[in-house]
Amino acid sequence: MTGLATLRVIDADADIQEGLAHLAATDPVWAAVLPEIGPLPLRRREDGFAAILGAVVSQQLSTHAADAIARKLQAAGLTDPVAIAAASDEALRACGLSAQKIRYLRGIAAASPDWAALRAMPDDEVLDTLVALPGIGRWTAEIYLKFALGRADAFAAGDLALQEAARILYGLDARPTPAALIEMAEPWRPWRSVAARALWAYYRIAKGREGVR
Repeated sequence: MTGLATLRVIDADADIQEGLAHLAATDPVWAAVLPEIGPLPLRRREDGFAAILGAVVSQQLSTHAADAIARKLQAAGLTDPVAIAAASDEALRACGLSAQKIRYLRGIAAASPDWAALRAMPDDEVLDTLVALPGIGRWTAEIYLKFALGRADAFAAGDLALQEAARILYGLDARPTPAALIEMAEPWRPWRSVAARALWAYYRIAKGREGVR
């Protein structure tokens, strides 16, 4: 079990600023680029089923495609577990969900995890609980940990946009592997979630498109 420090939560701009100050103080690359990136959004969202639904929808899709599906689900009232369980496959497919994601979301709805209990769990226990659910891999669990629970040190090293942003920022010949990115991010602790926000912002500047919903 990790210590209580893992329960540090980002819920205000002041937390983002504290994290940015840490990055600038520990890494000259960050110190040079952060003024160009500008203010970072909190990107906090309400925890629970709707947040995990959003993360599942985003799996292996562009932000544009995921946003379109999310809007259709919202308009159809299909954002809670009861509605997902009751909806027909046809209704869910009409919103843009694949057969695989429909199975995942029905399985999560049936599992009915105790979302409120996750708020008090250390990061590693949250991740273990989430990856035990249907269709939830490490990336999806870390996105939930970061944005729904606001954990300050959550970091999704398997995210391609983060890898690409790190490649450009550090002048690497190729995208770092998840293991290599985790090693690169070690000095950014305990504010890797802020570093991820900054990398996504840098990706938007470098590529002209969003890297995360």
